[in-house]
Amino acid sequence: MSMEILFRLTQAMAVFVVIAYLYCKSPLFKSLTADTIRARDRVYLYFAFSVLSILGTYLGIPVHDAIANTRAIGPVLAGIIGGPVLGTAVGFTGGIHRYFLGGFTALSCGLSTTLEGAVGGVVHLYLARRNRLEDCFDPRVAFVTAFGAEILQMAVILLVSRPYADALTLVKIIALPMILSNAAGAALFMSIIRDQKNMVDRIAAISSAKAFKIAQRSLNILSGGIDREAAVKLARIIHHETGVGSVAITDKETLLAFIGQGADHHRPGNPISSPFTKAAIGENKVIFADGKKDRYLCPLTDRCPMNSVLVVPLCIDDEVIGTIQLFEPRNKKFLNMNKTLGEGIARLLSNQLLLSRYEQQKNLLVQTELKLLQAQVNPHFLFNALNTIIAILRIDAARCKELLIHLSNFFRKNLKRGNDLSTLEEELDQVNSYLQIEKARYDDRLAIEVDIDPALLKLVLPTFTLQPLVENAFKHGICNTMGKGIARIRAFKEDGRAFIEIEDNAGIFHEKETADGHGIKIVDKRLKGRFGGASGVSIFCVPDQITRVRITVPLERQP
Repeated sequence: MSMEILFRLTQAMAVFVVIAYLYCKSPLFKSLTADTIRARDRVYLYFAFSVLSILGTYLGIPVHDAIANTRAIGPVLAGIIGGPVLGTAVGFTGGIHRYFLGGFTALSCGLSTTLEGAVGGVVHLYLARRNRLEDCFDPRVAFVTAFGAEILQMAVILLVSRPYADALTLVKIIALPMILSNAAGAALFMSIIRDQKNMVDRIAAISSAKAFKIAQRSLNILSGGIDREAAVKLARIIHHETGVGSVAITDKETLLAFIGQGADHHRPGNPISSPFTKAAIGENKVIFADGKKDRYLCPLTDRCPMNSVLVVPLCIDDEVIGTIQLFEPRNKKFLNMNKTLGEGIARLLSNQLLLSRYEQQKNLLVQTELKLLQAQVNPHFLFNALNTIIAILRIDAARCKELLIHLSNFFRKNLKRGNDLSTLEEELDQVNSYLQIEKARYDDRLAIEVDIDPALLKLVLPTFTLQPLVENAFKHGICNTMGKGIARIRAFKEDGRAFIEIEDNAGIFHEKETADGHGIKIVDKRLKGRFGGASGVSIFCVPDQITRVRITVPLERQP
């Protein structure tokens, strides 16, 4: 008798196999491919597994006023996949349905079905707390859980159903076939789900790998934005990596590149004529014509081999700047993988274009900051330098010539510095010209002390780092002291960092919003932007004694 029941329950499992296959092909399966299951997806899972549980009852076999069935598969799987709430809810639904069918095991089966869903949920929690949620889709876990849940059901039947003798007789008949069939059915159902899920994951991984490879190969191409030359190179890369029939790239009005079949009549420079492309640009949305329900009809010629197309907008800050288009010919199906891949490529390239625009804006900002720092060079310095040179000309022509060379060197470097970076040696060269002119102006009232570690001469700094700080030391320090002024410049290494100090003996520093204060802030911001938060400018002042401005640069951040 038991073997006959087992055989018939095994036949009923064939229906569950078909259901599992159809479920994996339905849109509802997408809820199981995500990292987390949303509330809406839990509702879908509740209805799907509740139907599975009720169907298991209807496909059961009447035995002694009871039903040998595979009802437990639904709640057990729901609990393992979705947790205790989902499992208990599905079990309760299947149990209520079984209760109203009647029989002396109606109550015990209703209770046990609810408990079986809860058991699946407990297994889910156990795996979650051990960071093993991927094991929820392991058929072995499903088999063991359903095996244990069915043993629990047999125990509930013995405890609740009356008369006990009838319950015991029933359990002896149905225990083995129900335990084995439900455990095997749950494992088989889960195996189908896992295999399909792994296939989706593999396809996603392949798409991601191709998308990142395309993004990597196109990184330098898009560094200056997208034009016709860059579009042709990019279209070739995409065409090679995806293997689609054709690839086109447009801006908002013109076809920039077309590689592949149909290139004889889709010529770069022609205005956009496809309504699909116009719709994608105008509505900022992905347009897909699969070649069956929606067909791509070439507006240029009816001999065009292309039949399906994916048009994905390229955006920067939600502004459409063009499109990427993937085409397939009539004799080739447009694969879902290529559809996903095309959308991923467009997102990555849009981010690259955004980064390119950001870099361009950053470069413009750097140039503006440099011009601002250069403009802050005290215009009185030129007049004072010329007056000093005129005065020296009367008594020392050779010294006058030397100062004119320093003045020329200072302004030449000040006006022609266009690069974002320079070395400490280059910075000191300009500062030295400034100091020599100031020393000639103050004569014996100024002493200059320079102590530079030769190993730091090639230290890379943002251009125009030292000059604003040295000039500040004169304008707001040494110029205002009554005694002898001392200007010190030091550069040394310590604890993996380079330190540059500009110091004066006036001890006059007031933190206020002036043009010069703004210059110090720009120097600090540019250092932090280049070398990180561990770098920057700090100021130490002892009134009437010393003002020291220190530049800190982490050596590990050097190029």
